[in-house]
Amino acid sequence: MKNETKNKKFPLHRKPLIFGACVAVSLLAMACTEDARAKVNLVFKDFPQLGGKSVVVAKINDDEITEDQLIGDAQLELLQIKKQEYDLKMGQLNKLITKRLLGDEARERILKSEIKITDAEFKKFIKEKNIPESNINDQVKERIYAYMKEQKHEDQITAAIAKITKNKPVEVYFKKPKSNLQIEVGNSPTSGGDHAAVTVTEFSDFQCPFCGRAATTVNEIKKKYGNKIKVVFKQFPLPKEMHKDAMPAAEASLCVNEQGKDKFWKFHDLAFANQSKLDSENLVKHAVASGADEKKFKECFESHKFAELVRNEEKYGEKIGVRSTPTFFINGQLLSGAQPAEAFSEVIDEELASAK
Repeated sequence: MKNETKNKKFPLHRKPLIFGACVAVSLLAMACTEDARAKVNLVFKDFPQLGGKSVVVAKINDDEITEDQLIGDAQLELLQIKKQEYDLKMGQLNKLITKRLLGDEARERILKSEIKITDAEFKKFIKEKNIPESNINDQVKERIYAYMKEQKHEDQITAAIAKITKNKPVEVYFKKPKSNLQIEVGNSPTSGGDHAAVTVTEFSDFQCPFCGRAATTVNEIKKKYGNKIKVVFKQFPLPKEMHKDAMPAAEASLCVNEQGKDKFWKFHDLAFANQSKLDSENLVKHAVASGADEKKFKECFESHKFAELVRNEEKYGEKIGVRSTPTFFINGQLLSGAQPAEAFSEVIDEELASAK
């Protein structure tokens, strides 16, 4: 077979997760952090079929319309639909893998085995999920323990399947959908390698709580990959009726960026760490604490020098299909919401491997 993706790893038997994003109505979701766990050995191959050329799908006044022309600016929406289809197929495949390679009896044995959650594990979980201790009552604690036990059982199932498939991978003849979107960097703040093979572009809102959570994850990714990746920050403040300080914070960040990108990223971290303190007075404090010259910053900020640039980035995001924050593109591949670092690493590693 041609175009074989060798030894692709995929976590088995994971339940679908809703990852946090700031939209018209905020959603409270608990995301499962994927640790370094055993993986089922899968190998993705092309099944013999017709090539992937853009075909003619319509004709208007004798002008042929290709599929690429038909999709146009709706490429992101179509990609999301294809990803839902892919996730559904993978979920069904995982069920079949478990049933045929492990068997119902062995699976039930694992699910009935005793699982203990230590206090240290519980505290680590609470910290990773940013759950305030004041929100944890007996009922919530019981639900968290049940969730953690379920995840450990599923880890055991995955480990068992990983052992079985170690020397004989499951062959998969459908692939994760990929986008051809080319995201413009423009004048947006960047970090990392200027000529990196992988570009991670984020559309974000400084007042969005999920963006604050994602900012911590992005910092992990920056430390892990260094100059192997370029990180681009694009402004996408939600309406002032929802996030009244988002637009001023976006403008302020660009005023700081004007004085140096290192100062921007310091401001970025301060703003996300202090999302309840994004009024004008505190924005000045954050700017100065980031190393910006106060007088120059105030002149820039009070003149709304970068208001148009922020609005243009919003319009650009809307044009390519951004509907919520945070939204990420890794070499054009979509990643929505406050996902765990492992979700970023999976796509980044794939892109780095393909760039060799």
